[in-house]
Amino acid sequence: MSIDVNNESGTEVDEHAILDVARYALARMRIHPLSELSVIVVDEAAMEQLHIQWMDLPGPTDVMSFPMDELRPPVKDAEEPPQGLLGDIVLCPEVAKTQGEQSPTQHSMDEELQLLTVHGVLHLLGYDHEEPDEKAEMFGLQAAIVDGWRAEKGLTGPSPAPTVS
Repeated sequence: MSIDVNNESGTEVDEHAILDVARYALARMRIHPLSELSVIVVDEAAMEQLHIQWMDLPGPTDVMSFPMDELRPPVKDAEEPPQGLLGDIVLCPEVAKTQGEQSPTQHSMDEELQLLTVHGVLHLLGYDHEEPDEKAEMFGLQAAIVDGWRAEKGLTGPSPAPTVS
């Protein structure tokens, strides 16, 4: 799995954890090991520009995903996963910090960024949360992936509650 993490935000973030949770999520979703992903960490001003340009919405947001080859997880266990370029995930640590502080589980910015990375991966794989059933599926899968990764890393304490809308 080729995953690049590029921090352009000026904020110190745990890039290794972002890389690791992205790798775990892609493996768990059975994405081809030669697929490529880019994660870019930006400041609020850059995120706001992207949010306006691509979503026509004001203000910065927490995470945006830009799919490229529209890869999907294999449906059947024996099915060979396709290889390709997944796309880009853009994260904003300032928004993540605020969301983590305001979450019922009150978690760190880095924990929120890990959750948002998984959220972004799922969007790249075609998951969405516009409808209640889609939201239940996506957020359930997101929690299972984050919990699995945290357990594998021996991290204790409550997992971050989903704060993405």
